[in-house]
Amino acid sequence: MAEEKKARISRAERLEKEREENLNHWEAQDEVLLKHRQEAYDIGGADQVARLAKQNKKPMRELVKMLIDPGTEFFEVGIDAGFEIGKKRLYGGDVYREEKREHIPGGGVITGVGVVQGQDCMIFANENRFAAGSYFPITLKKHMRAQAIAEQCGLTCIYIADSGGLNLPLQVGAFADDGHFGSMFYNMCRMSAKGIKQYTLSTGGNTAGGAYIVYLASESVMIEKLAYAFLAGPPMVKAAIGETVSMEDLGGAYVHTQHSGGCDHFVRSQEEGITKLREIMAFEPRQKLYIDRRETREPKFDFQEMMRCTPVDTYHYINIKDTIKCLADDSYFHEYKSTYGPGRGDSIVCGKMWLKGIPIGVIASNASGVIYIEAARKATEWMIRCGNSKLPVLFLQGSPGYMVGKAEEWGGIGKYGADMVRACTCLDVPKVTYVIGPDHGAANYGMCGRAFKPRFAFTTMRGRTTVMSGNTAGFILETLRRKNIEAKGGAVNEEDMAAFRQKMRERYDEEGHPFYTGSLLFHDGVIAFSEARDKLARAFEIALRVPVKESIWGDLKV
Repeated sequence: MAEEKKARISRAERLEKEREENLNHWEAQDEVLLKHRQEAYDIGGADQVARLAKQNKKPMRELVKMLIDPGTEFFEVGIDAGFEIGKKRLYGGDVYREEKREHIPGGGVITGVGVVQGQDCMIFANENRFAAGSYFPITLKKHMRAQAIAEQCGLTCIYIADSGGLNLPLQVGAFADDGHFGSMFYNMCRMSAKGIKQYTLSTGGNTAGGAYIVYLASESVMIEKLAYAFLAGPPMVKAAIGETVSMEDLGGAYVHTQHSGGCDHFVRSQEEGITKLREIMAFEPRQKLYIDRRETREPKFDFQEMMRCTPVDTYHYINIKDTIKCLADDSYFHEYKSTYGPGRGDSIVCGKMWLKGIPIGVIASNASGVIYIEAARKATEWMIRCGNSKLPVLFLQGSPGYMVGKAEEWGGIGKYGADMVRACTCLDVPKVTYVIGPDHGAANYGMCGRAFKPRFAFTTMRGRTTVMSGNTAGFILETLRRKNIEAKGGAVNEEDMAAFRQKMRERYDEEGHPFYTGSLLFHDGVIAFSEARDKLARAFEIALRVPVKESIWGDLKV
């Protein structure tokens, strides 16, 4: 019996099937993302909550919720930090494993922007459910990242402090260098000098350098028989000078509020301490939004449409206008040079839109995302126009790199790509980066990767951030291996080569995955499709709490 022919489907049916497959895939990926976050929310589980309860303490996340205004959301940054950090090749992975601290969900500190008495504030809370809230190298990186955002955006800083201080076994990566433990206090002092207030509620121990979180604050609060601050704890005092003293008598709340003067407010519970912080914040000057914000209009297309229009394969062509229409108010996008360089200039789409009433410029990877000369020139021009207009810019990054080859080099891709990198560097408006696909090579630079100081950098589960794709890396390294083997007169084992290629693909896919890059704080968080519009708009709102600077372009060669 002849095999039945498969029924043919129309192009429209095939596209609709792909759209539904995309939707199903990204819904499943967002579930993975939300489960991933839950580990940081519930670190230590019920046992840790019970342990804190015995000390009359609430989990830090409960205190943060009590601190921020009712009905507002905590805009968390860096929640992916520290996940399976012991497997990473950076920031002392081997040492983490040796100390059995190879997995630090949330990175050991909670950081994010919360609204307190109507004011946007950067909030820091030591995760005392893990290692007594001590600081690991990745904890410090996360703390410093939040301080950098606060300084750039002029945000009051509130520290809810309960930390064992520096994690001693990992001190070599956390004590003496710029960006290590001392930089926390340096940053506090510098921000204070700029008029950015620093407030601290001590809810537990603050030992050695950690005591400066209390002492350096503009105003600080300590809790009776719960909070302590001292340069050396009782055991060290005993060892150093032979004196026997209790924690309370050495550096308790009554010592620093009645005698040393190191603290300003004495309270008797965590709840009273949170109330005191809110009272302090009530006197802060009202914040402004330094842009002409208009009425918000919802897009005509929702986040599920964005899922349907986003290919499963990171390297599959994408029509970025389908993404933009799900983000922009009323789905309206005013495109710049829409017909320039057909097939080449349109690998980057530029234009303007409103995002929850905020006018922003957009520079977005399109199609394959490969940046040709025409695309680079257009993007550079648009950055200059946005900078001169003091218009914030959203980068939607999905580019594998700049185009290569003789024709492109002769045409000036290096020069025009460098101009794009320079323009991105000198564009001194609020910049927010959202990685939506491949994020490789110099395209990471021209499209405002982390090194180019975006106010916030986010990614989707589709993003892959590496120096190049795994296929390309595998091909290059395989070619070198072949040459070395042949130069020594050996024979190439094709099975070994195939296994090597596959290994490189898997390694690059793992190292470029959002959870891997987030663990190392290469971005501020993975955003679910359902959150994208709200979180991107909130990021710009926070960034616009300070006046927009003038952009000075340097030696552009356009």
